[in-house]
Amino acid sequence: MEQYKKDFIEFMVDCNVLKFGDFVTKSGRNTPFFVNTGFYRTGAQLRKLGIYYANAIKANFGLDFDVLFGPAYKGIPLSVAASMAISEQYDIDIRYSSNRKEIKDHGEKGILLGSPINDGDHVVIIEDVTTAGTSIEETMPILMAQGEVKVEGLIVSVDRMERGKGDISALKEIEQMYQIKTAAIVTMAEVVEHLYNRPYNGRIIIDEAMKEAIEKYYAMYGA
Repeated sequence: MEQYKKDFIEFMVDCNVLKFGDFVTKSGRNTPFFVNTGFYRTGAQLRKLGIYYANAIKANFGLDFDVLFGPAYKGIPLSVAASMAISEQYDIDIRYSSNRKEIKDHGEKGILLGSPINDGDHVVIIEDVTTAGTSIEETMPILMAQGEVKVEGLIVSVDRMERGKGDISALKEIEQMYQIKTAAIVTMAEVVEHLYNRPYNGRIIIDEAMKEAIEKYYAMYGA
């Protein structure tokens, strides 16, 4: 496994973003692991996160696109942090945009904040994780309503590697349904590989019991 992936996994643990226990996903699944980017809470953390995303975006999509779109709410700081990192790391000025959950009815009315999205724009969507593709179903109609927009793909921090609505992974379903590319900084398989029975900061994060819980989860929901 590449060193940057190991570093990113440990970064998520340090920021309390990657957690293990008993959680419920947006799609209603009980899961023993959870990724919550809302726990990136300092400027230094967001700057570092933006760099991880920027490098992954460049590696998977290149930087010849116009807008980085982060769906509300968690995608808002992700789009800001990553667009700033792209400017800093590669000296390329990508616009960022996000949607409002409630359409603004005063001042400059509309559903978008940040940059508008125009006819002919090429867009990359940035999210934290995708479990069953629920969020992208809400995002794509918003983008398509802005005009003749070309969505290049979706970048997430962690590929949970579980089924969407069928037998293939949610990310693969998104690729097939919307004809876009999907990518992740790391996969859950890489997370387990790196943390299983390996001491980190004086503790074992994925022990035998947690690994068994993860395997049972994938027996039910794995792609």
